[in-house]
Amino acid sequence: MDSVLKESLFKKLKVKSLLDLALIVPVKYEDTTLGKPLVDNTTITAEAEVRSIQKKSKQLHIIFYLPLYKKEIIAIFFNVTPYHYQTFTPRSTHFIKGKITYFMGAFQISQPKKIAQAGKIIPTYKTVLGQSEMRELIHNYIDSNSLKSIGLEESEIKTLLMLHFPKDLSEIYDQNKMPKTPILHQLKGLEAYAHFKKLQGKKINFPSASTLGSSPDDFIESLPFTLTDDQLETIRAIQNDLQNSKKATKRVIVGDVGSGKTIVILAAAMMAYPKKSILMAPTSLLALQLFEEASKYLKDIKIALVAQNKKEGDYKDATLIIGTHALLYLDDLPKVELIMIDEQHRFGVMQRNKLEKLMQIGKKRAHMLQFSATPIPRTQAMMDSALIDISLITHTPFEKNITTKIISKEDFKPLLTHIDGEITKNNQILIIYPLVEESEQIPYQSIDEARGFWEKNYERVFVTHGKDKEKQDVLLDFRERGNILLATTVVEVGISLPRLTTIIIVAPERLGLATLHQLRGRVGRHGQEASCFLYTNDKNNQRLEKFAKTDNGFEIARLDLLFRNSGDILEGTMQSGYKFRWLDMANDEAIIAKAKERAKV
Repeated sequence: MDSVLKESLFKKLKVKSLLDLALIVPVKYEDTTLGKPLVDNTTITAEAEVRSIQKKSKQLHIIFYLPLYKKEIIAIFFNVTPYHYQTFTPRSTHFIKGKITYFMGAFQISQPKKIAQAGKIIPTYKTVLGQSEMRELIHNYIDSNSLKSIGLEESEIKTLLMLHFPKDLSEIYDQNKMPKTPILHQLKGLEAYAHFKKLQGKKINFPSASTLGSSPDDFIESLPFTLTDDQLETIRAIQNDLQNSKKATKRVIVGDVGSGKTIVILAAAMMAYPKKSILMAPTSLLALQLFEEASKYLKDIKIALVAQNKKEGDYKDATLIIGTHALLYLDDLPKVELIMIDEQHRFGVMQRNKLEKLMQIGKKRAHMLQFSATPIPRTQAMMDSALIDISLITHTPFEKNITTKIISKEDFKPLLTHIDGEITKNNQILIIYPLVEESEQIPYQSIDEARGFWEKNYERVFVTHGKDKEKQDVLLDFRERGNILLATTVVEVGISLPRLTTIIIVAPERLGLATLHQLRGRVGRHGQEASCFLYTNDKNNQRLEKFAKTDNGFEIARLDLLFRNSGDILEGTMQSGYKFRWLDMANDEAIIAKAKERAKV
């Protein structure tokens, strides 16, 4: 096979390397090996000579003689066509394949198939190429020497050759016709290794506009509380990043709900000081909240706020500029050395790139830190870290004290008793509804249907939702004087409500586990005793039961993957943005870690 044809076929298959090609292993096999024992209810391939032909009603009965077994066998054909009479003529010899049964002292074979050749195990590939073309490509390029040349271990080479050129399927499959565990583990490891190898060289680095070398120690010591080990480790990683004069950092900091990302943001601003930094938040409410926190803990630096309806300080003179996407439309926004983006996933790629380019000086870039409150599985963090630096903040500054219960209609009276008790303690209640208006498709009340009950029976009930233009004012007003807030998932990420101790989520089975976790994270933000009620018509929901038993966001992200990704291991599954055939992003952390180390990413 010449190099031009090889390149063309590789392009069709979308493979970049020999390892990619080797990992396109067969999805099934046709076993045409001869000599298998005649056992009831098994499939055999045999050489067969036609001894006699007899037509019975709509069936055709042929007696074949099997030389290898020195036995006769009755073949029964249904749906008979002229083809059968033209093919199976007296004394003609064929290779036939079919399932045999033992009936009334004789072997029968039902509707056997004539095959062109026998004595082989023929692989079938799931590919854009024709089967013969694919087999030829594998035959030409996959052998012991070629696999050894790309650094594979002997056991891996043996496994891949066995899969492409099998001699006995019992070496590949277990009794349940699934790939044997050692084989599956090797395929997972090679798939992860191939993924990391592909990412090598794709990480683009730019020279930094400035070296930011201020120490965060004085700031940390000035805080009225002790930082967690995760916070300190992340701050030290950022410190190393900012001191790099050759490379502008691009780090993502992923923190669980209430893990203290804001303090890490403020520490980064202090490490940039006296140079300028920008912090962009997705909503005016969140920007205001960050501005309030910064003003509280950063006493000696000038801070400005730029939001749609609110401005504080002079952003042209400030050391830390906090704002929304409104920052992107300022003509006189000063150049800064550090860009920070909070809740980065809520901004489009274009918006993030625009802010980065605004700060660009020639080829030099500002350092960029992106923060996210949506935990990801550790496996995904390992995968992503091949392209971007990642820090995980997995612990909270205080022990969470949130009780999660699954409830239904029969639990409504005890729920009202709980609500009454919390309001008596001057605590607040949040009720999340799936819809604003009534819908025949969803068997739950909407906000419009439910609000009458709450407003009739309770004082200071507030209502907001995604389309409410006044929602930020409503949330601020509720924070100060409300008892109950009826809302949609608009409050998933946003304002801090210190007195919020109870959240009731209606129709939780309609939401992803990550969203449920974000909503639950609205309560008990200061370590106080809090409750989350999942109001559902499906109390035996396994996914909700698992969710109720853990409050760790990274474990919940793993569970989310687990429940979203299931499928046939032979055909493979598509997982969370990654196309893997064998790797299980929910459970294969150790395999992925080993592959990353092997690839030296």
